[in-house]
Amino acid sequence: MSIQVKEFAFVFYPVTDIARARKFYEGLLGLKVGYQIEYSPGRWWIEYDVAGQALGISNDIPGKTASSLALEVVDLDAALTAAKASGFTLSRDVMEFPPCRMFIVKDSDGNEITLHQRKAKT
Repeated sequence: MSIQVKEFAFVFYPVTDIARARKFYEGLLGLKVGYQIEYSPGRWWIEYDVAGQALGISNDIPGKTASSLALEVVDLDAALTAAKASGFTLSRDVMEFPPCRMFIVKDSDGNEITLHQRKAKT
């Protein structure tokens, strides 16, 4: 069974200093914030819209390897079943967020790929 990928969901970069990162992405590059959330005091996830694609930055996972590629899938539950059946390693099981759900799987070289599904807008 294979997973049906629709498109790129987002590209992600970990950052250490949100204020400094915002000066770069918003100030120098002129990007506009599309979505942001402060998970806990000082811990942020910020998304910028770059020609219809999301660029996410976060200081929520300092010192950890982070996914840098997220692929939008048609059905996250089917993707999870296929990933588990494939024998590839899951780094993170399904995570729920207000706008989406996702999990992380490692490829054959150990690179982490996020499989992502946006929730229906209400």
